[in-house]
Amino acid sequence: MQKNFLSITDLSKDEILELLEVAATQRLRVISEMLRHQHLALYFEKPSLRTKASFETGISELGGSFSYFSAVDTGQLGERESVEDLAKTMSEYFAAIVVRVYSHANLEKFAAVASVPVINALSDREHPCQVLADLLTIREKLGRLEGFKLAFLGDGNNVALSLALAAEILGFEFILAGPKDHHLKYDQIKQTEDIDAALQNADVVYTDTWTSMGDEAEEAKRKKLFLPFQLNAETLKKAEANAIVMHCLPAHRGKEITDEVIDGEQSVVFQQAANRLPVQKALLIKLFSKATV
Repeated sequence: MQKNFLSITDLSKDEILELLEVAATQRLRVISEMLRHQHLALYFEKPSLRTKASFETGISELGGSFSYFSAVDTGQLGERESVEDLAKTMSEYFAAIVVRVYSHANLEKFAAVASVPVINALSDREHPCQVLADLLTIREKLGRLEGFKLAFLGDGNNVALSLALAAEILGFEFILAGPKDHHLKYDQIKQTEDIDAALQNADVVYTDTWTSMGDEAEEAKRKKLFLPFQLNAETLKKAEANAIVMHCLPAHRGKEITDEVIDGEQSVVFQQAANRLPVQKALLIKLFSKATV
């Protein structure tokens, strides 16, 4: 695989499948020395629970160590010093850098000059680490990664885009149902304002917050606009009877998803959260392995 992992498209179909095979073995919480004497950096501009915890735990279980930096420590990218200077400096200290940022453009600038691997732990464009965990979860529940339909309800955000791109690579159907002004800016992606059409024959129903980090000023407006796309018991009935329910968390209960759905029998939300750890470990193993895929 490539030195950096900034987008789900940085992986081929075969690479995704092989990475998920490695992740499946890591579900057993395998402890190894793969990263022994390797010190990694986590540079996070945005708050995080699952991403931070899974990378920190994964690095430790692979025998490595890490340093965590928030915007309080260094300022936002490009504020105290240029993005390029920060990337060059951190490359002198660390074996790899896990970066969680507001701006994907800044992430690309950072990765372009860094001399060590850079991992996208979330940007405003994509959330590829999350989607690897989603794919592992889908494979565990459906037994396949092609030939199914995934309906994403709500905002055309970073998670939605990574899922849509993964669908093109792996061969499953993706459709987003949400207000037209909040569709993804990609013509080739199937999108609609008709939630019923989106849910018809859906094997996976996915939703996420209506207000991503950085969009808080629009929260009241978005709540009214997105309410028709709420994932509740009635909307879930429009999908396949055994459809699984997904959410990348944190969930705003009573807004994009109701308690009865997220806590219901069809929900795999917390399995998704658990799977962040094995896929993070698999990603690190592939990045630091000398073997090619």
